[in-house]
Amino acid sequence: MFFMKINKTNKILQIYNNAEFNRLRKGKGKFEKDTIDFSEKAMDYQFAINKLKEVPEMRMDKVEKLKKQVQSGNYNIEGRKIVEKMYESINFDKKI
Repeated sequence: MFFMKINKTNKILQIYNNAEFNRLRKGKGKFEKDTIDFSEKAMDYQFAINKLKEVPEMRMDKVEKLKKQVQSGNYNIEGRKIVEKMYESINFDKKI
């Protein structure tokens, strides 16, 4: 049998490593910062959410007005409107 002996493999590895190092060094410093661009729809949505956060959860002027009407006995409850609102909130087409 005949075996071939390869010499100077360390020299080949050194050349390869130097080429890899030079390639990485040349690309150094060329990276830019990442940027994010939001769609107009997303920005509108964010604007609406921020405005909604500014609105108080309870409108105290209406609460006080209703409180006074109830206490004085002038608050008129319309059963028809209550039932209409109840039917609006029920989705009869929705499958359970």
